[in-house]
Amino acid sequence: MESKPISPSASYSFLLRLSYPNKIGMLANVVRVLSENGADLGAMDIVSVQSGRMIREITVNARSEEHAEQLKEAVSKVPSVTILAASDRVFLLHQGGKILVENKVPLTNRDTLSMAYTPGVARVCEAIAARPDLVYELTIKGRSVAVVSDGSAVLGLGDIGPAAAMPVMEGKAMLFREFGQIHAYPICLAARKVEEIVDTVARIAVGFGGINLEDISAPRCFEIEERLQERLEIPVFHDDQHGTAIVVLAALINSARLLGRELTAQRYVILGAGAAGVAVAKMLLKVGCRSILVCDRGGIVSSGRPDLSPVKQWLAAQTNPDGIRGTVREALKGADVFIGVSSGGRISADDLREMREPRTVFALANPTPEVMPEEAARYAQIVATGRSDYPNQINNVLAFPGVFQGALSVRASRITEGMKLAAAEAIASCIPSSEIAPEYIVPSVFNREVAQCVAEAVAQAAKKDRVVRT
Repeated sequence: MESKPISPSASYSFLLRLSYPNKIGMLANVVRVLSENGADLGAMDIVSVQSGRMIREITVNARSEEHAEQLKEAVSKVPSVTILAASDRVFLLHQGGKILVENKVPLTNRDTLSMAYTPGVARVCEAIAARPDLVYELTIKGRSVAVVSDGSAVLGLGDIGPAAAMPVMEGKAMLFREFGQIHAYPICLAARKVEEIVDTVARIAVGFGGINLEDISAPRCFEIEERLQERLEIPVFHDDQHGTAIVVLAALINSARLLGRELTAQRYVILGAGAAGVAVAKMLLKVGCRSILVCDRGGIVSSGRPDLSPVKQWLAAQTNPDGIRGTVREALKGADVFIGVSSGGRISADDLREMREPRTVFALANPTPEVMPEEAARYAQIVATGRSDYPNQINNVLAFPGVFQGALSVRASRITEGMKLAAAEAIASCIPSSEIAPEYIVPSVFNREVAQCVAEAVAQAAKKDRVVRT
C-alpha cells in the first residue's frame, strides 16, 4: 500500500558547499531551485569571498537519499553555480562514533595515579573481595548498563547483523547518558543461538548494574530475556517489548482520560504479534483490559489457527475472548483503539471507518506508519506515531532511562510488572489533566522531568515488590 512521501527532515540533511559569482540574485536562484524541488532549507553560512566569487554553505533537508540526489542535480544545473562539496550531515555526526569514555578524575600528578591505579587500587580490590556488595559503591557497576544486540531485528532495517547495528546501540547509549545519567555500553554480539547469547551476556554481566536487550528478533528475544533474568541478579529488560508497552500504556491512560472513557471498557486491536505487540497485549491484560484482538499477517490471532507459534498460541488463549476470525479490517469493526506495531502501509484510512467513534489510532511503525497520520486524522480524534515529526510521539526514551535509573538506585534484582506499571503511570502523570489534548497525550521526549519522575515511581514500586538490595 503506497504512503505519502514523508516531509523533509534532518534525517536526510546535507551540507551543500557552493561557489558562485558574488552578484545580487545568485543566492536567490539557488534557493528558488531548492524550494521548487521540495527542499527544506536551514542555515546559509558564508565561508569566504575570493576573487569575486562567493563560497557559501547551505544546510538542506531532504525527504530521502534519492530526493537528496535530485536536489544536488537540480542545483548543479543552475548557471554559474559550482558544487564544491555535498556532505551528508548524518554521516558527519557518526564519524568516529557518537560516544566516548572519559576519566572522572584527571590524572595530573603521581599522587592521583598512585590512588587511581597501582599501588592504591589494590586496597580497593581487597575490600571488594572481602565484601562483594562494595562493587556497587567502589566501581562504575551501579551506574552502568550493557546495551546488548545481535542486530537481528533493528527497527525499520531488519536483520542487518551486529556490526551494522552498532550505530543504533551507540545512539541508545547516548540516550541513557543524556536522560538517565547512566553510563551505557554498546555490546553487539556475533552470535545467534539463544544459548550463545545467554552465556556470553551472563559472563560479562559482572561489570554492569543492568542489561538492556535491544533489537533481537522474536521469538528468541522472549527466551533470551527469561533465561538471563533467571541466571542473573540484576535487571534484564528487553526494551523493544517493555519500553514500548510502558509508553503505549501511558498514552492510552491519557487518551482515555481525554475522551472520558474507562481504559478497561475499550476494545483494542493490536496489529503486529512480535515482541512489541506481545508486550503491549500483556500490559493491557495486566491492567484489566479483556477485549483485545491481536493481528498478524495471517489475520486475527485466534485459537485453532494451525500456523501459530507457542507465543501466538498463548496470545490466542489470553485475548480474543469471542473467538473472532478474519482480517485486520474485520477486527477493527466496533473497536475503540488501534495500536500498530508492525510495518508501514498495512491499513488504509478507510479501514478506520469500521471503528467506533471517537477513534484512537496509534500507528507506530517506523519510518513509515501503518497509516499516515494525516490520513488517519480524517476519522480519528487522537493519532499517535513513532515519529518525531508528528505530535504524540510514542518514544521509548520516555521510559527506559527512568526505569533503569530507578532500578539501579535501589539495586533492584529485576524489573517487575509493578515497576513497569508504575513507570507508565508516572509518564502519564507528567501531563496535568487540564493540559491533556488530542495532540498532547504524552510528554515531550525533551521534558527532563520525565526520567526523574519515572525513576522515583520505579524505585518505590521495586521496594513494594521486595526486589531491592539496599
